[in-house]
Amino acid sequence: MASSPIQISLPESLTPYVEAQVESGFYGNPAEYVRDLILDDRDRRLTRLEDRLLEATKGEAIELSDEDWESDDLIEILRSKLPVAR
Repeated sequence: MASSPIQISLPESLTPYVEAQVESGFYGNPAEYVRDLILDDRDRRLTRLEDRLLEATKGEAIELSDEDWESDDLIEILRSKLPVAR
């Protein structure tokens, strides 16, 4: 998998924390730590979406058109049709 370089800046107050995570031995470098945080965030968001979709199966039907099903934005369409999260 090719990676594209993305540079981020952190406040100085966070640098020691990130360095400590790397020094713990679990991460080889700061990029691995940040990548892990991003993957965790993605997983949490997908889990929340799955939970909302499952909850929606217990509620009113969500109507989707043929165009909705064929859309590249199906997930966004579903999000817009789900009840507001509590």
